[in-house]
Amino acid sequence: MLKNHGVASAIADCGFYEFKRQLTYKCEWYGSELVIADRFYPSSQICSNCGHKQKMPLHLRTYECSECGFETDRDFNAAVNLKNYVNQ
Repeated sequence: MLKNHGVASAIADCGFYEFKRQLTYKCEWYGSELVIADRFYPSSQICSNCGHKQKMPLHLRTYECSECGFETDRDFNAAVNLKNYVNQ
């Protein structure tokens, strides 16, 4: 994210450790569960419909599964996969 010059300074100032600490604190406060996905979990490369994994270059914004033909927005597909990651 630091390579994106539009948001780099805001992200560098934020400090991810402090963000994680605050998120952990708030989840404990409200009785929520914080699940942290593995850093290398390929959420945008897995089909949320059939589970097929395929490489996805960053410039492609629509996920198109070569196995089942499922099409959706790349970010939505990743969000569904991260939701399902919690249930594993």
